[in-house]
Amino acid sequence: MLNVGLISTWHVHTKGYVQELQKSGKVHIAALWDENPGKGREAAGEWKADFEENFDAFISRKDFSAVICNAPTTMHPLLLSKAAAAGKDIFTEKLLAVTTTDAEALAQEFKKRGIIFTISLPFRGNPAILYVKQLVDSGALGRITAARCRLSHGGVSDGWLPDYWFDTSLTGGGAMMDLGAHPVYILSFLFGMPKRVSGMCTRPFGTSSDENAVGLAEFKDGILATMETAFITFGVPDILEVYGSEGSVFMQGGDLRLNTKAMDALSLNHSRPKTLPEARPSPILQFVEACINRSGTPEYLGPDDAVLMTRIIEAVYQSDNSGRTISL
Repeated sequence: MLNVGLISTWHVHTKGYVQELQKSGKVHIAALWDENPGKGREAAGEWKADFEENFDAFISRKDFSAVICNAPTTMHPLLLSKAAAAGKDIFTEKLLAVTTTDAEALAQEFKKRGIIFTISLPFRGNPAILYVKQLVDSGALGRITAARCRLSHGGVSDGWLPDYWFDTSLTGGGAMMDLGAHPVYILSFLFGMPKRVSGMCTRPFGTSSDENAVGLAEFKDGILATMETAFITFGVPDILEVYGSEGSVFMQGGDLRLNTKAMDALSLNHSRPKTLPEARPSPILQFVEACINRSGTPEYLGPDDAVLMTRIIEAVYQSDNSGRTISL
């Protein structure tokens, strides 16, 4: 059994994480701290956990060894640094930090202290994404030339995102900082660190943060890839397209299609793969197992992955603000 402390209920995924932890049968939620004491006490009562109003008292408790962080992104550097200093293993929602400087400092601290750290990058365990990575790594698509990844929804245009989601003093940014993290970490999963990044962000519906954003990155060997996101679309499936000199692969929602020169001519209208890699457990469940078994940070979900994601997203915003391409 893993005893954990919950840092904040701010993030919209908090309840989903608590449900996963409870359903696993392997986790006991010992205590909760929240920057909003009223909200925190209510949640602690619902989840039968102690509530601590003072964060230093919370993080110094000895009845849990790991924390689940759902706090506002701009609070991560202070809170997670204190968690690491207290020797707690750390699971956090993305981003790790708003700036690369803060993210790098946290990553160095986690490594120095031997902290088991996991950041929530769920698509890195998705069977379709793992299949595309196999194609890219094996050379089955030939020389990769371009890619496109899009995740978007109607949280602004349909009015279901909470008002505090647009307070950049808490979030650090809008659509690109939040939903745009998925295209960023998917494409860096496939191609690594970009050489340079350009970005554009707009606010067609007039909220206080970006609602519509696109990043363009140059990866190794001249690969050009677009990272697209929005809070103002309806009915758009998650999209990943990878184009190569010997073939291309297309993911739209749950549908995956492949076309390569090596395929039979009768298959030129694209083939759906018969088998896919096995799905990996969700990042939070990988974290739980890693803490229980003391097996170290889960693959593809570690501090270096977290820093790279912040670096790319920060570059998108820098480019949008300056009108320049940002070299990384």
